[in-house]
Amino acid sequence: MGNYYQPEIECASREQIRAWQDERLVKQVKHVYDNVPYYRKKMEEKGVTPDDIKSTADLHKLPFITKDDLRDAYPYGLVAVPLKDCVRIHSTSGTTGRRVVAFYTQHDIDLWDDCCARAIMAAGGTNEDVVHVSYGFGLFTGGAGLNGGSHKVGALTIPMSSGNTDRQIQFMIDLESTIICCTPSYAAFLGESIAERGLKDQLKLKSGIFGAEAWTQEMRRDIENSLGIKAYDIYGLTEISGPGVAFECEAQTGMHINEDHFIAEIIDPETGEVLPEGEKGELVFTSITKEAFPLLRYRTKDICVLNREKCSCGRTHVKMSKPMGRSDDMLIVKGVNVFPSQIETVLLNKGYAANYQIIVDRVNNSDQIEVKVEMTPEMFSDSLTEITGKEKELVNALKAMLGIYAKVTLVAPKTIARSEGKAVRIIDNRKLY
Repeated sequence: MGNYYQPEIECASREQIRAWQDERLVKQVKHVYDNVPYYRKKMEEKGVTPDDIKSTADLHKLPFITKDDLRDAYPYGLVAVPLKDCVRIHSTSGTTGRRVVAFYTQHDIDLWDDCCARAIMAAGGTNEDVVHVSYGFGLFTGGAGLNGGSHKVGALTIPMSSGNTDRQIQFMIDLESTIICCTPSYAAFLGESIAERGLKDQLKLKSGIFGAEAWTQEMRRDIENSLGIKAYDIYGLTEISGPGVAFECEAQTGMHINEDHFIAEIIDPETGEVLPEGEKGELVFTSITKEAFPLLRYRTKDICVLNREKCSCGRTHVKMSKPMGRSDDMLIVKGVNVFPSQIETVLLNKGYAANYQIIVDRVNNSDQIEVKVEMTPEMFSDSLTEITGKEKELVNALKAMLGIYAKVTLVAPKTIARSEGKAVRIIDNRKLY
């Protein structure tokens, strides 16, 4: 049955998983309390000691860690082992504020590689495969994670990194790559480039492992068609290790979280209250096996749902849905949660660049939402009728995604103000306070 890297763990009974989590959590809380003054102070402020944590049932008593804490404690304030025991760092791209730097012991890297090996085998990988890793290598976790996982599986690993498309395609054909690992947008780009060169029939690819950015089911189908593969999702974040925190199996109904290493909770982003099973909320992770940089109750800001129904693949670990947006940029319009990321997904799927603005207003006590979208330079020469048709098409696509009507206005290229760093995407004119 199935392709497992560590079947005794991936298909363990729920009781066994709970027992691992209870034992490891208790140990980890003590490790962090004893070795991380920053977190010990947070626990003291909350009036919690390690003696209060006897099992996962007590997890909710611990304080949260947020990105702000990582910035305050930068660079070494959350490291839980002597630096001489750390062998590597990785870092986020630092799009918002100070960079996040995560630390690893050799043991941490081994466990992370195991998680990525599980993901590769869940996507059909074996030691007979040629794994083509086109995630960036370096400070970014993507390349290193899949590279290490592929080595554990025993597959021939090609550490391509990203870019240089001609060389990517040449190696893919000459070395007969069977599994491609990269971001979904790069996979789509490779698919187009291969089609332009008429080389699709020379590929030996069978599956792809794509993550690190949001992508939709439509995008999945497009990539599957253009590369002739089955596309699998993978989830991770630098703060918790990197890719491989969760991964898709052949059922493709969510991503299995590696629960022997990470405990997942869903909380109400407003109150911090833990929500019951199956509710939508913010995902929170606790690392229970990490030595160097163990984060307890780290708020990911990703909104999703957990699902414990039995999976046809035989794995028993809980599944998370694709992230549905970010708790830090959620808008509530007509009582519906709207995320800019959902709007962005629709635009990218329809071939627009992600230059847009969302304007929310309240007219006669009713919320209204308008999305201004920059046309591509080619479109700018279209007739008014064609432009109106394109606006209608976006209105329908947005309604399908959001469940509410949003007005769409296509505007001339380069007319939406660019700002340094993150653009101002949302203008909320409602007086909500």
